[in-house]
Amino acid sequence: MDITDPDAVLQMARRVRPDVILNCAAYNDVDGAEDDPVTAMAVNGFAVRALATAARESAAVLVHYGTDFVFDGGVEEPYDELAVPAPMGVYGTSKLLGEWFACGAARHYVLRVESLFGGGAEAGDSDARRLGSTLDRMVDAMLAGRPVRGFTDRTVSPSYAPDVVLATRALLEADAPTGLYHCVNTGMATWFEVAHFAAVSLQCESLLTPVTTDSVATRAPRPRFCALSNAKLVTAGAVMPPWEDAVTRYLAARHDST
Repeated sequence: MDITDPDAVLQMARRVRPDVILNCAAYNDVDGAEDDPVTAMAVNGFAVRALATAARESAAVLVHYGTDFVFDGGVEEPYDELAVPAPMGVYGTSKLLGEWFACGAARHYVLRVESLFGGGAEAGDSDARRLGSTLDRMVDAMLAGRPVRGFTDRTVSPSYAPDVVLATRALLEADAPTGLYHCVNTGMATWFEVAHFAAVSLQCESLLTPVTTDSVATRAPRPRFCALSNAKLVTAGAVMPPWEDAVTRYLAARHDST
């Protein structure tokens, strides 16, 4: 189904009559969004309006996944759900538009994830690896003996996909208050620190080189500090282990799948 087609979305909802609509679709090419803002806005923004309309008509709960890129990174402490968004580029703006539309559903959970990894790549899914996250690609490179660069000036709170799934289920099963939640693993680290943690486990430290954001040219701006606080999510009953624990489980799952 093409979620950018409002009629198709509504017809599907009327036929299925869902209890829950989970929107995992996204245009997540941050640089590509600068070149093709129309597609980014259509998929990340206006398609969510159609899903919210369908959820409202079906009396369904809408679960929509957002991003840390709705912030500009101009802080020194992890963002909570009350922080005012200030996206830096087209991608972040399109995702913020989607959040606003998601809130149009009577019952909704907007779950912001960050630096999402796992959920297919570790199970031997070639498509998941090809389309994988930054950490997925880093681990692929290290396992192949290729050099890897890690940013020392970009701070994140990674989200492990299986933990995101469990957190989503916990909110739904507990009938937790609807609204906005930061769905990230506990803690924060620079990308270099995340990569180094994985490299130590893989005994590939020699392949890792520290770099700064200014040393790598990109078309779209990136927030440098985007750690998110998951306190609200944990209070609602979800369990989000430390990111180190998540990376350890991710690497173990990849090893077991080979």
